[in-house]
Amino acid sequence: MDFRTCYVAFPTRAEPALTVAARLDVPLTEAGTPGPRVPAVVICHGSDGIDARGRFHAAALQAAGFATLELDMWSARGVTRGAAGRPRTTPETLPDAFAALAFLARQPEVDPARIAIMGFSWGGVVSLLSATRRYADALAEPGTRFAAHAAFYPVLWSYNRAPGHELRGLTGAPVLIHAGGADAYDTPEVCAGFLAGLDPADRAHVELAVHPGATHAFDRDMPAKTIHDPYAHNGKGGPVRFAFDPAAATAARARVVEVFRDAFAGVAA
Repeated sequence: MDFRTCYVAFPTRAEPALTVAARLDVPLTEAGTPGPRVPAVVICHGSDGIDARGRFHAAALQAAGFATLELDMWSARGVTRGAAGRPRTTPETLPDAFAALAFLARQPEVDPARIAIMGFSWGGVVSLLSATRRYADALAEPGTRFAAHAAFYPVLWSYNRAPGHELRGLTGAPVLIHAGGADAYDTPEVCAGFLAGLDPADRAHVELAVHPGATHAFDRDMPAKTIHDPYAHNGKGGPVRFAFDPAAATAARARVVEVFRDAFAGVAA
């Protein structure tokens, strides 16, 4: 399937109001014109900004026939890459995600009822919090909702502990979480107890996959590195290793496609 790439921008209801940029990829028919409306996925980057992770997952999503919209949450804010320059709290960027949902819903190539969201680290937190009615009710345009959510290593210790990270009252859309068993943001005990800490009604919608031995950013196909983040080590701060794990990355990518395909099929039915 051939895709057409467009670089786009649209306003968000952030405070102050912003216009964010994004890369939009939509499928084309063989004649080079838009085909039937297809599902779409919003992709949200981590603290380092757009990197290899977005393209790694976009390739699989597009192969499945999904349009993709990869957000750039940093440029409009004049943010430098990394933990030192990002916004103070992740909820500040949630308006970007819901503006992306509204933008996709208006595109003639996209089925507005079949739009999902995924993200990495900071973007994983965005993806996860967007599954709560608190933020969806406040920020989504009327008649729009994400059909599914996939969050990669979204700092699991922070939920129901850090301000704005209340994870309760989910919308009911399926939520897939991928975590690394050797991720320095969370201790193994945090991963093991995460699902049990959710309300039973919410837990029914959440799938957690922990990849043994995988670090933070295990799906980042770039040279390994160590960063320092005050949110690491259960909020105590410290070094975090990023190392690509091909087996975990490939398995996680495939599962995202499966979960999204199933969610889209449920909406279509």
